[in-house]
Amino acid sequence: MNDAQKQTLLKVARDTVEAVIKRQPSPETKSDDVQLNAPCGCFVTLKNKGRLRGCIGRFISDIPLIELIAEMAKASATGDPRFFADPITADELKQLSVEISVLSPLLRTDQPLSLRLGVDGIYIKKGGASGCFLPQVATETRWTKEEFLSYCCLHKAGLAADAWKDLETEVYLFTADVFGADFKNI
Repeated sequence: MNDAQKQTLLKVARDTVEAVIKRQPSPETKSDDVQLNAPCGCFVTLKNKGRLRGCIGRFISDIPLIELIAEMAKASATGDPRFFADPITADELKQLSVEISVLSPLLRTDQPLSLRLGVDGIYIKKGGASGCFLPQVATETRWTKEEFLSYCCLHKAGLAADAWKDLETEVYLFTADVFGADFKNI
């Protein structure tokens, strides 16, 4: 993804968050760019001075990436259940930053320890339980591969910490093109 495409997606995310928080109409999300119109998974993460304020995404999409960015930006701003009791306010907007992760397709692995810390994200699923970590989580936390997998099982999927070792547990790897900016710089 080139810089112009990234800037377009960052602007869509910022404008969408501002509109939803200020209770204004959603901005236009049209583009003639083939890559921005391709269906692709993504996550939109919002932070205030480095503190998480929302993170929502989808691995698979049947709509253009540019439209999914808008949907996930709106969901991150108002639909992340971790922040229902402490929603983003209009006064907070000038302090927010947005990070976008455009995802590769999921690839199932039978060797979870083959993951590359800081490069691969993980999606773990067993029965009706699932959880994921974006690739940058490993870098931010400085976890080992085992910790990365175990924390995802325990804290994201609600499984036993060592569930990733179970052959019945599905472990998927993916990469992400990650970019972001402060709202005031978009």
